[in-house]
Amino acid sequence: MGRSLFVRRWYFIFAILLAVLAPSLRAYFPPRGKWEKKPPAAVGMNAAKLKQAIDYAQSNGSAWDFEKDQVRTFGAVLGPLPNKRAGTNGIILRHGYVVAEFGDTKANDPVYSVAKSFLSTVCSAAVGRGLIKDVNDPVAKYIHDGGYDSPHNAKVTWKHHLQQTSEWEGALWGKNADFVGAEAFGRGERKPRGIQEPGSLYEYNDVRINRFSLSLLRLFGKGLPEVLKADIMDPIGASADWRWVPYNNSNVEIDGRQVGSVSGGTRWGGGLWINSKDLARFGLLILNEGKWDTRQLVSGKWLKDAVTPGEHGPDYGYLWWLNTKKTHWPSAPASSFAALGNGSNTIWIDPEHDIVFVWHWHKGEAVDGMLQRILAAVSGE
Repeated sequence: MGRSLFVRRWYFIFAILLAVLAPSLRAYFPPRGKWEKKPPAAVGMNAAKLKQAIDYAQSNGSAWDFEKDQVRTFGAVLGPLPNKRAGTNGIILRHGYVVAEFGDTKANDPVYSVAKSFLSTVCSAAVGRGLIKDVNDPVAKYIHDGGYDSPHNAKVTWKHHLQQTSEWEGALWGKNADFVGAEAFGRGERKPRGIQEPGSLYEYNDVRINRFSLSLLRLFGKGLPEVLKADIMDPIGASADWRWVPYNNSNVEIDGRQVGSVSGGTRWGGGLWINSKDLARFGLLILNEGKWDTRQLVSGKWLKDAVTPGEHGPDYGYLWWLNTKKTHWPSAPASSFAALGNGSNTIWIDPEHDIVFVWHWHKGEAVDGMLQRILAAVSGE
């Protein structure tokens, strides 16, 4: 009897301790318009080491200039571009709290191919709603606008688009999927090559991604920014300032309405224009396996598949860059992954250390050095 009473008392004490500590053990999700900051020590980080990381970031800003670099690098523009951009800026989160912030994190600038990871997430909503039964299904089973009528394109699946192995043939919005023509593609022009079977070859190709985006638009019957806003950005408390801008010539008719088909980047103008704070919210959602507070906004299974490497090409998932081979960021955990865009623009997600790092406008080659410094601040080494 005495032993039983002793055990019950310890269970009682444990329950009280759990009730007291539970709030601090829960994941933190910032409410709309607010974000709690924590000193580095409060989240297990070394303040001096973290300052060294921020100093490094600020000394490695991007030299990208829209007027000088855009057309030369990518070719003729199809959509709008800003007249100017912010300087390098970013946010570091640990356990959901802001532990460091630098530069103008409210500047809404194009993030180029970071938009591809948003496209992947919009596709997850199509699967969640049952609009896509299986990502291994041919797109032609769902979309009947002529883009998948040829025997070759009829083999393209949703998964091929997600892994950039579609080998889709054709042209869209005045750009050919072969990337042939200096005027259209600038320094990104490629030599002609033989087309391969869908699913057999990885190629980073914005024309094919834009075809994927158009297919999702037709599937939803509404603009993808509308889907993203309702399903993701509003629930996570993002600002009303972000925009997903279509090309000037990418309108299609949907139920008698003209709807802009958005791109998977800003290679030819337009694209996702968003600030670092909103990118950090999106990164925090993905870090938490698609859950925001009590709501499951993105399927956990989808995200597990999304960060599984494809059979071909680099360490790449469903439009997310991976590090399973530790080739992209040798200093970072193999489980970390990122949305990446020209400029350079980055959302880096580290589940092992519960970190999200957003970096707008930096030198691309500086990323591993920055991650090395952030992780040194965690370990205190």
